[in-house]
Amino acid sequence: MKKKLLPPRHIAIVMDGNGRWAKEHGLPRIKGHEQGAHSVEESIAACLEAGVEFLTLYAFSSENWKRPQLEVQGLMLLLEHYLHHKIEEMNRHEIRFQAIGRLSELSSNIQEQLEKVRRATAHHCKLTLTLALNYGARHEMIDALRAIVGKVIQGALTPEEITEEVFSQHLYTAHMPDPDLLVRTSGEHRLSNFLLWQLSYAEFYIVKKYWPDFKKNDLLEAIEAYQQRERRFGEVR
Repeated sequence: MKKKLLPPRHIAIVMDGNGRWAKEHGLPRIKGHEQGAHSVEESIAACLEAGVEFLTLYAFSSENWKRPQLEVQGLMLLLEHYLHHKIEEMNRHEIRFQAIGRLSELSSNIQEQLEKVRRATAHHCKLTLTLALNYGARHEMIDALRAIVGKVIQGALTPEEITEEVFSQHLYTAHMPDPDLLVRTSGEHRLSNFLLWQLSYAEFYIVKKYWPDFKKNDLLEAIEAYQQRERRFGEVR
């Protein structure tokens, strides 16, 4: 009997190219981000169809604050709008929503909206959708290190007890498995400070399309390509 090919349990996506898409279409950069929101819906649909359990999207990095103020403001408004209007849809599709990053540095309005959606969808388990907001992997690892050092100082943990597993348990992503597949759009071949620890053994899938042009079938193709790969995790097979 032919072995059934399983989808990746966890997909992480660097949604790149919104600004360049807008420029090529003669539009303001924020229009690229608005169009990119539709690609988020397409990717969610692909994950639901394929049976993916976790989808993590790099929505706003800790470095993105350096962008023009007007663009940042537009992104925050777009985020608020998305969160406000998607609770019903998430509940309908049994999607659990979460966010990771230094969320306390976001506006109080966004923090309240994030918590509202998280609470409203916490009982679902078909797909966990995680937005990385004000996220940087180096910040994440520093925050984890600070928490671990605090426990050592308090006597709750000894240096000898610090393992890879213990470190992982102090990351923002402690509640989910490491990604199996990383998808990056716009043809770039870099991690951009995204999930540096968690992506150690992930399969990479790079597409030249800008994020606004990335559709459901594109992610299904990425999943199919993943299913053809042999993951060895350093072993000889």
